[in-house]
Amino acid sequence: MLHIKNLNTRYGPIQVLKNCSIHVDEGEIVSIIGANGAGKTTLLVSISGLIDSITGEIDFLGESIRGLSPDKIVKKGIAHCPEGRQLFAPLTVEENLMLGAFCRKKDSKDEIQADMDWIFSLFPRLKERRKQVSGTLSGGEQQMLAIGRALMARPKLLLLDEPSLGLAPKLVETIFKTIVALNENGMTILLVEQNAKKALDIADRAYILETGRITLQGPAKELAEDSEIKRAYLGKDYQEIAER
Repeated sequence: MLHIKNLNTRYGPIQVLKNCSIHVDEGEIVSIIGANGAGKTTLLVSISGLIDSITGEIDFLGESIRGLSPDKIVKKGIAHCPEGRQLFAPLTVEENLMLGAFCRKKDSKDEIQADMDWIFSLFPRLKERRKQVSGTLSGGEQQMLAIGRALMARPKLLLLDEPSLGLAPKLVETIFKTIVALNENGMTILLVEQNAKKALDIADRAYILETGRITLQGPAKELAEDSEIKRAYLGKDYQEIAER
């Protein structure tokens, strides 16, 4: 579904991604693991067309999307749930969800409403707060809304950037169960996540990104047993921090 080859991304003179190559097959959950500053978010914004200073190949469903504007990439079937949620804080839950469907101009109001009802079935707490201003929601509710907004675009590929960031352990469980449920219903997911244990638990495959380079890749279960990965990301201290 997604094929990236020799991707290089710069912020001015600083090269963040260096010859990155990954692929995501239809129906997979693929996780990107790495420390702060490794380039994980830069990888997702490069795919989404949110940065121009890139070279290399980004193909989606057999067509190049490199250089397309973000709205055209959404129309192709990629939705991005960004780090930090990036909600429209003065708008209500319903209004944020409606904005997620901005590209669906040919769909009827009934179709869009049906999808909104589906989002509310995934996240019942959002239904209870549908008229509430999104900036007043809790962190967990905001993350649910950010995912729901992305899903309103009816994506073929969902990009998730740090969905567990800043959430209490119980809410982290809820978010990850939802990701698994979406995947079981056919959604392909590219997941960036610092909680390496959780990310590897649910992924089919994973890539390790270090200082802008892919240093290791393979089936998630095998990477979870790799001694270096355990030392760097799955050690006792790391797990204690991740589970707080």
